[in-house]
Amino acid sequence: MTDRPELSVVIPAFNEEPNIGPMYDRLVKALESKIDGLEIVFVDDGSKDATWECIANLAGEDRRVKGLRFARNFGHQAAVTAGVDVASGKAIVLIDADMQDPPEVIPEMIQRWREGFEVVYGKRIAREGETFFKRTSAALFYRILRRITDVDIPADAGDFRLMGPRAVEAFRALPERNRFIRGLVSWIGFPQIAVSYHREARHAGETKYPIRKMMRFAVDAVTSFSFLPLRMATVLGFIVSGSSFLYILLVSVLKVVGVMRFGHTWLMASILFLGGVQLVMIGVLGEYLARVFDEVKRRPLYLVGESTDGKTGVVPPQRPNL
Repeated sequence: MTDRPELSVVIPAFNEEPNIGPMYDRLVKALESKIDGLEIVFVDDGSKDATWECIANLAGEDRRVKGLRFARNFGHQAAVTAGVDVASGKAIVLIDADMQDPPEVIPEMIQRWREGFEVVYGKRIAREGETFFKRTSAALFYRILRRITDVDIPADAGDFRLMGPRAVEAFRALPERNRFIRGLVSWIGFPQIAVSYHREARHAGETKYPIRKMMRFAVDAVTSFSFLPLRMATVLGFIVSGSSFLYILLVSVLKVVGVMRFGHTWLMASILFLGGVQLVMIGVLGEYLARVFDEVKRRPLYLVGESTDGKTGVVPPQRPNL
């Protein structure tokens, strides 16, 4: 094994105690004979079960395993970022601990990378163990997102992907806190290609993305890569102003000819409609302003409470000479 492994596998984990051991076994079986050096980086995102104990035990048995434990739960995207920050491999694979994304696909990703592609992302052609609502809403969301942004974010692709050294260096240079990683990796460019696979059912445990978190994730994605919600305020302003002008003309004409009188019902409906539009737009402005406020505070994206190599606190990203 060389001083710098050819591949690092970053695995964020939150309450994944029953999955840590099986994930490690599948990774080693799928990869150790196909690459020149392997590193496995587990990031415990403040788990309440024995996830960290499982990671620490593996690190004690296999020096290729590295573990970070957050001081508290900072979220999946922060955990992925922390793993990339400390990984030392020439290429880095991102994969979740639940094994819905099969590790056996990684050798094909490595082959594509060796052919010259800097980013190789997994494209789901089937999703086992997920509800019809989740499959449909996810497909619809990514197709809408592609239309309202200037970044070509692949549909039916999650965070399961391989990044080569140039892509990793570019990713580490992106400092924003409200992160949508699959969008960030698309934004950095470089040659990218998809590898299709069947997504499996979760090996054990429960999903960490209920509807509430999915909605928050969707809002982060839209506000990170699109100004369309803000531009809608201008469009709605023109629509409401034009409608109001026509309404004034209509009322004036009807009043002159004495055909109809408009009473309090119309007045209340107009006031409620305009009030609703204003509140919606204030809410949109608030979402963007909250992100600006979050960025200017410049708090660390995550804090490491414990690690298998003794590093704690704010761990700066590695930037090896390429």
